Amino acid sequence: MPISMPRRRFLALSAAAAAGATLTEIPRVLRAANLAADDPFSGWPIGVQSYSLRKFNTRDAIRHINGMGLHFAEFYSKHLAIDASPEQIAATKELLAAADITLNAHGVSSFGKDHEANRKIFEFAKRAGIRNITANPRPEAFDSLDKLVAEYDIRICIHNHGPGALFDKISSVLEAVQGRDPRIGACVDTGHFIRSGEDPIEAVLKIKDRVFACHLKDDTHKGDKGSHNVVIGQANLDVPGMFKALQQIKFPADGAISLEYEANPDNPIDDMKQCVAVIRESIAKVTA
Repeated sequence: MPISMPRRRFLALSAAAAAGATLTEIPRVLRAANLAADDPFSGWPIGVQSYSLRKFNTRDAIRHINGMGLHFAEFYSKHLAIDASPEQIAATKELLAAADITLNAHGVSSFGKDHEANRKIFEFAKRAGIRNITANPRPEAFDSLDKLVAEYDIRICIHNHGPGALFDKISSVLEAVQGRDPRIGACVDTGHFIRSGEDPIEAVLKIKDRVFACHLKDDTHKGDKGSHNVVIGQANLDVPGMFKALQQIKFPADGAISLEYEANPDNPIDDMKQCVAVIRESIAKVTA
């Protein structure tokens, strides 16, 4: 059976990531695979955090992601539960494959001191073929996570959750990863950093090569817990600047950059398509 263009792109990017290629080298990889013209995102692993589609079932969420022209997804528990059976995981992966969508992240998952409970999440990620776990670990979880990321070669991406949360500042993420296995890093949630009064671009540049994932969203008010999402680029997020920073730190080709749009959950599709258009335009500016 011939491999579809999106699937060929994924295989090319996976091979590049395994060889240590970074996003600055991906256009060359795509050209070598004759895929450059097929990818409007120039090799960036752009997808959707499925919480954006929380009012939809798994099948419809996949359909909408495909309709946005995207080929990656980060699922949360509604669309694929951590305790899903092997049969449920296989069925979900079949739906994703039919839509040419790769599940490149999952979360946000909580981790604590219980090593075996933590292991179950890694076992799930291994079965589902997920490279990046977005996470909200308790401080007592990190000794366990050090062992598990090494054992499974799966990344932990600490997710900042906004004002008053465990990881609400750039400094709190940096402190958490200091001295830890290099597979313990960050998922930079741009909207939550804005709500915490932090600059998400500064976060990327300070956390550097430990940034493995990103939730792209824009919020109306800096340093305001009550802030709300808007189409990215319409408020406080410098979208081209964000991609420039990710390019500067050599964001990994097998990382996860997920659009997350929390507003208008009953009918978010049109706004999300506007966000995707902004992403495409911003990538074009950065890679020109």
